[in-house]
Amino acid sequence: MLIRIESDVTVNTGNDAMTATAAGRYATALFELAKTSGAAEAVEADLSAFRAALAESSELAEALASPLYSVEEKTGVLAALSDKAGFNELTKNAFGTAATNGRAGELGAMAEAYAALAAEDRGVLSADVATAAALTKKQTEALAASLKSAYGRDIEVRTEVRPELLGGLIVKVGSRMFDSSLRTKLDGMKNAMKEA
Repeated sequence: MLIRIESDVTVNTGNDAMTATAAGRYATALFELAKTSGAAEAVEADLSAFRAALAESSELAEALASPLYSVEEKTGVLAALSDKAGFNELTKNAFGTAATNGRAGELGAMAEAYAALAAEDRGVLSADVATAAALTKKQTEALAASLKSAYGRDIEVRTEVRPELLGGLIVKVGSRMFDSSLRTKLDGMKNAMKEA
């Protein structure tokens, strides 16, 4: 697999972009609170496990985002999930607050934003990579090296397998996204044919 990332990218990892969304504001508040209380790593691990649960269960993600379920139902599901997983109290409280404020559907984005904040705090950028098939360790390392040369900083790569992409990959670093998936290219050609 050949991966080429252009090196003339502009990096904006400032918190101004992060706090532009509700998920970013929740993540920033949670990160600051967790860091102050010495629980930043524990909360990061909790949110990583939560993101994995959302990826495994589309039903959970849909239920949290659905207006068909009440705030009480969403809060109950999140509390039960948090208790079963043994999440930190800060994580449980953040989930409860988000659900109570009608933001349960944004918890996945909040978890992603928190991971980016934690990585930035460690001096590295985080990259979310979606591929149609799992990357090998060598491919992941090559991608991290390409991103490091493009951004001039260490990159923490998190991968996700999404078979619907058919081929290629989608790489998201901060607010920048590189989409070379076959699905996107096919959709682009289909739209071009409709307009012709």
